[in-house]
Amino acid sequence: MNKSPLVSVIVLNYNAGELLLDCVNSLKKSSYSNLEIIVVDNISKDESQKKCKEKFPDIKLIQNDKNLGYCGGNNVGIKEANGEFIVILNPDAIVDSSWLDELILGYETFGDGIYQPKFLTINDTKIIQSTGNMIQLFGFGYSRNKGDFDDGQSNKPEKINYASGTCLFTTKKIFEKLELFDSFLFAYHDDLDLCWRASLQGINSYYIPKSIVYHPAEGFSFKWSNFKFYLLERNRQYCLLTHYSRKTFFKILPSLIVIDLAVSIFYLKNGIFIQKCKATLNILKNLGKINHRYKKIQDQRKISDKDITESFKDEIILPKGVDLEDKFPFNKTLQLLSKFSRLVI
Repeated sequence: MNKSPLVSVIVLNYNAGELLLDCVNSLKKSSYSNLEIIVVDNISKDESQKKCKEKFPDIKLIQNDKNLGYCGGNNVGIKEANGEFIVILNPDAIVDSSWLDELILGYETFGDGIYQPKFLTINDTKIIQSTGNMIQLFGFGYSRNKGDFDDGQSNKPEKINYASGTCLFTTKKIFEKLELFDSFLFAYHDDLDLCWRASLQGINSYYIPKSIVYHPAEGFSFKWSNFKFYLLERNRQYCLLTHYSRKTFFKILPSLIVIDLAVSIFYLKNGIFIQKCKATLNILKNLGKINHRYKKIQDQRKISDKDITESFKDEIILPKGVDLEDKFPFNKTLQLLSKFSRLVI
C-alpha cells in the first residue's frame, strides 16, 4: 500500500448547525493529514454548509438541489471523491486525533473490508455508543454495548456483522464494487444493507477499538420520528426480501409472519401503527423493483445464507432502560423463532 494514501472524508449535512463546524474542526486536528474533506449538503435551510465553507475554505462543498437522504447524498460524495479510501462520517460526530491512523492500521491487518471505530458518548466519554453493529436473524440491527460503561470489555479488533454508518471506512474500490448505497432505502438500515451485501460477496466488516469517534447519545437527524419508524420497518422488510435467497426466505416465512404480528403489536401500542401499514404497503407497491434488486444481489453472491447467518444474533440487545417486553415478550419470541429458523436454513 502506498505511504499516506489520500483519504476522502464525506460529511453529509442537513441542518446540522454548529455540529457540522465542530465535526470539520475535529477532522482538521487529525494526525493523519492526507485528507480530502467533502461536505455534501441536502438543501439545509440553516446555511450551516455556507458557514462551514467560510470557516474552512479548503473543504469541497457539494450543494444538492434536493434532499437525497443519507444514501443518495453520500453517493454524490463518493462519486466525487478522489481518495483511495473513503470515510462516511455523520456531521454530529467528533473524531479523536489518531482515529484515522488506527483505521488504516486495521486495514493493513485485515485487508479489504468495511470498518468502524469505537463510538463513545460526547458528553460522557466513559459511556459506549457502539463497539460494532449486529444483525438479528429477522433483519433487525443494533449497536453492541450501547449505553454500557467502557471498562475495556471490547478492546480487541474483530469481525462484526456490519459497520455503523455514523463513521464507516473502506476503499473506493469496494464502494464501487457494491455499487454504493442503495438509494431506495433513503435512510436507516443503509449501513446494514451495504455490509450484508458485502458479506454475501465475501467482504467482511470489522471493529477497530483504538480508533475513537465521539457521538451524541442520540443523533440529531430525524430523532425518533414517525418517519424514522416507517423507514426502519420498510427497510428491514426490503433487506429480508433482497438478501436472503428465496429458498431461505420461504423456509423461515412462518417465523417472519409471527414476527410481523409482533412488530405490529409494538407499533400499535406506541401509537404508530399507521407507519407499519405504510411500510408494508410501500413494499407491496415496489415488489417489481425489489425482485429486480433481489436477482442482482443473488447473481453476485458467493457466500451461503447458512454461513452468513452463523454470526447473526437471536435477540436484540438494547441499552439499559429500553424495554421491548412491556406486556409482550418480544425478545423471547425473537429468540424462540430464531432458534427454530436456524434448524431449517
